[in-house]
Amino acid sequence: MKKHPAFHRTELLIGEASLARLAETRVILFGVGGVGSWCAEALIRSGVGHLTLVDNDVICVTNINRQLQATAKNIGKSKVEALKERLLEIHPDAEITALQKVYTKSTREEFNLESYDYVIDAIDSLSHKVDLIASVMDLGITLFSAMGAACKLDATTIKVDSIWKTRGCKLAKFVRKRLRHYGTTGDCLCVYSQEFLPPQFESKAACGSAQCFCPKQLDEEGSEISADVWCNQKAQINGSMVHVTGAFGFNLAGLVVQDVARKISGL
Repeated sequence: MKKHPAFHRTELLIGEASLARLAETRVILFGVGGVGSWCAEALIRSGVGHLTLVDNDVICVTNINRQLQATAKNIGKSKVEALKERLLEIHPDAEITALQKVYTKSTREEFNLESYDYVIDAIDSLSHKVDLIASVMDLGITLFSAMGAACKLDATTIKVDSIWKTRGCKLAKFVRKRLRHYGTTGDCLCVYSQEFLPPQFESKAACGSAQCFCPKQLDEEGSEISADVWCNQKAQINGSMVHVTGAFGFNLAGLVVQDVARKISGL
């Protein structure tokens, strides 16, 4: 990929060789919600030249408070497609692949994980998350993972550490327990926070339910699309805010940039 003037300030900081390597770097990002969407933008603005976005969800009106691609006009659209459109406006020369799919144990082979330099996990589902982490560890690919970003208000509590050294994060605890059950001995860096604020208010609406806030969606024939088809159902809805989820995402992207720069320039 040719040198782009948009990344001049990046080059001044990390050098031409590191910037060139970022342009060649292949990243696959699982989950483009409140954490993953900001991670994706930071990667593209940092000069990453090849990015695959994976998420089967569509934009809900309740995503607007924290997800980059969620706007009033995008409600009901594919999250990965809307995000791809925005990212190409930032870096038209980037190779961005949008996969509206869900990662599961049964779909794992569809993603050709071995073809990427970095795998980033921003998945909500515990079972899918653990399977991805364990699989990538077994393959020996560099993995960066986001733990729980909901129920938090203080972005200054965010930390980065080995999955085995994380403390005070309920999601990380569950992940470690399942990884041990799988017999996984690999490691990865995680972005996490020890802060936890118990829910203050009961949810009055749930995505995918009859009380969903999202407007009704119609198919090409004008028939109403069932909410549980296009609006993701969740067992529990927790409060979350953009200054925390965004900080999680920026940290994930920063880990990629730092790793590339360290390998090339020793930074």
